[in-house]
Amino acid sequence: MRISMSLPKKLLAEFDEVLKDRGYQSRSKGIRDALSDYILRYQWMNEMEGQRVGVITIIYDHHFTGVMESLANIQHDYRKEINASMHIHMTQKYCMEVIVVNGDVTQIRDLTEKMMRLKGVEHVKLTSTANGESLDHEHSHDHDHDHVH
Repeated sequence: MRISMSLPKKLLAEFDEVLKDRGYQSRSKGIRDALSDYILRYQWMNEMEGQRVGVITIIYDHHFTGVMESLANIQHDYRKEINASMHIHMTQKYCMEVIVVNGDVTQIRDLTEKMMRLKGVEHVKLTSTANGESLDHEHSHDHDHDHVH
């Protein structure tokens, strides 16, 4: 199926540069791979269950009206799940927030997605793992997994 889309020139130029560096012969193949990766990441986020610990990284344009206040309000709404946050001034225009989270994955996912939807937010990434409670279990080892000590 053929589709058409509008992209900022800079984004397309950066995408084309990545494709060139990675040896892609076709922009269409690169777009298919990027879409597949996006879908897999979405599915991964939706399949997580239980208690998780992780980091949410947000990059945003701090000149965009209301974005800083909106991010702060969202974070206050999820203060139970947020253990710590750090603000980094990246450039004159962009800032990064690094937020350490711990709690129910449903709440962490909601927090992440609310920040993703904000105008002025350029990038959001959630990295998480089991929160450690499941690592302290006693059982016979009839299945493969790693224990961290």
